[in-house]
Amino acid sequence: MTIRIEKKIVGYKVADKDELKQNETAKVPDLHRQDNIVQLHERLERPEMLIGSTYKVKTPLTEHALYVTINDIVLNHGTENELRRPFEIFINSKNMDHFQWIVALTRIISAVFRKGGDVTFLVEELRSVFDPRGGYFKKGGKYMPSLVAEIGDAIECHMRMIGLLKDDGLDEHQKKLVAEKRAQYEASRGGMPSADPGDFPEGSQLCMKCQTKAAIVMDGCLTCLNCGESKCG
Repeated sequence: MTIRIEKKIVGYKVADKDELKQNETAKVPDLHRQDNIVQLHERLERPEMLIGSTYKVKTPLTEHALYVTINDIVLNHGTENELRRPFEIFINSKNMDHFQWIVALTRIISAVFRKGGDVTFLVEELRSVFDPRGGYFKKGGKYMPSLVAEIGDAIECHMRMIGLLKDDGLDEHQKKLVAEKRAQYEASRGGMPSADPGDFPEGSQLCMKCQTKAAIVMDGCLTCLNCGESKCG
């Protein structure tokens, strides 16, 4: 490229390569740092120590349990902008039947975590995977369509725990209404209400909203005792 010099040359020197690199770096704005707030991105180096949680996943599809470990990185520690975000995931089991795809899955999920941004979409993507052999019901009547969906459920649990996902559960009014409906149903069947809120009456149907076997028919209306969904509005 030709540059026209309009002024008189009064001095010159040979540019140093390191100096040129520093000048180029100074001209490029840091898109991941605003007002000294560090954001998670793929170039962020892994610290020597990370905090995390391990979730046990036991399904009727496998003989041995899976252990899902999610490690988090804490950004802007000790400031008002402190954030805890998932950084990597490991899945371990004595069962080696699924070793290859489990390793591949953990690497892909970890890469998405480190990319930064909104990673909550992973939960729905994993929970939408269906096993052609059929799913199963967890304790409490929640339906799991596959082992991959179970891993997605563990990730969702962790994201809610660190505050990345907000709890969209029932409000106090809905909880009271569901408790009243449950007590009425138990009384009509001549039984005592269960002390465990995760136990639902026998013969409950699958709720298509929360995928939990907790829907019962009361007064000719199908009502879910877990999420409050009702065909009668």
